[in-house]
Amino acid sequence: MQRWKVNLWVLWLGCFLVSAGMTMITPFLSLYLQEDLGLQGQHEIGVWAGFIFASNFITSFFFQPIWGKLSDRYGRKMMLLRSGFGMAIVMALMGFATAPWQLLLLRMLNGVISGYIPAAVSLVSASTPKKKMGFALGTVQSGSIAGTILGPLIGGLMADHFGFRPIFYITGGLLFLASVLSWIMVKEKFDKQAAALAPRTSMMGNLRKLLRIRQLPALFSITFLIQFAMLSPMTLIPLYIGNLSGPTDDIAFWAGFVSAATGLSNMIAAPLLGKLSDRIGSFWILVICLVGAGLMFIPQSFAGSVPELLVYRFLLGCFIGGLTPTVNSLIRRYTPDNSVSQAFGFNSSSLALGNMVGPITGGALSGPIGIEGIFLVSAASLLLTSVWAYISLRRAGVAPAHPTGSK
Repeated sequence: MQRWKVNLWVLWLGCFLVSAGMTMITPFLSLYLQEDLGLQGQHEIGVWAGFIFASNFITSFFFQPIWGKLSDRYGRKMMLLRSGFGMAIVMALMGFATAPWQLLLLRMLNGVISGYIPAAVSLVSASTPKKKMGFALGTVQSGSIAGTILGPLIGGLMADHFGFRPIFYITGGLLFLASVLSWIMVKEKFDKQAAALAPRTSMMGNLRKLLRIRQLPALFSITFLIQFAMLSPMTLIPLYIGNLSGPTDDIAFWAGFVSAATGLSNMIAAPLLGKLSDRIGSFWILVICLVGAGLMFIPQSFAGSVPELLVYRFLLGCFIGGLTPTVNSLIRRYTPDNSVSQAFGFNSSSLALGNMVGPITGGALSGPIGIEGIFLVSAASLLLTSVWAYISLRRAGVAPAHPTGSK
């Protein structure tokens, strides 16, 4: 097998394990806060769950560009291993938390040392032939997104069988496994001498240089808006399923199962949409999927049963598969080779900002407008983002005149 393919599939598995490990707590976080850590009331639980889930991304927002800069200087693989092994330790420590604020601080620490997935995306983009870029980035991103959404199913199943705390130890083990696989099997061609001779610039200098590339500011903002819309209802889904199903002991399982439906369709759709973007252009895939995902959030607000919600979440995953990979593909296309990791680092900050603001906003609005209203907020956000993407990217010269034109 060609080296770029070996890297791709090992990093696909690594991104899946890292993302699954990071999101296993989603289906039981609100239940954990209620049953083990003593919080009461749907609004109080929703606010704490939103902050704890988002806290990882608060610190990640500030540190991702730093890791991206170091990645361009010392190599992407080194960043993979630093992040993977570090997160494995922190995640295991979360199992010892006895109060909400302790869990909050550990999630913030985890955000400081995170960066496995941006480094993996950067490494894949640097080692893949350009004619296969859409497929490769779609594939590796499908591992990340599928792990993000399948992780709750795994976490829900284990929570029902083992309780809450053991999940953190198992998650730490999965992160450790992903790091070992990356250490042994991933190879990187990195010119240390050329990197050492590259001119040194400050973080703000790097940002100003990248923002002068007129396509990148639009792409960074689109990443933020996508993540804001996707994450706003995430921590509230277990409570919503409880409202739909009534009192039951299987809420964690059903919350994970509903999320898994989205992960399954995303895994199927992302590589296919990546191939299609190589043919008709990433721009058109991005706009179509933004519209489709926005429309799929609307019926979730009016679901009358858990199976009905499951169908809508499955259809949502079909469109999610075309979002982040196409943005990454466009970022890679318009970024100079010596700044790729920095560009992905700043884009990861945009992603982290969306991951941070989304759950906090969802938790805060869950009282005034209810959980059903959060789905409508996500729908409106994605539909408005599709308009913004169409206008801003065409103005920046990304889009061809017709879907069959140049990419």
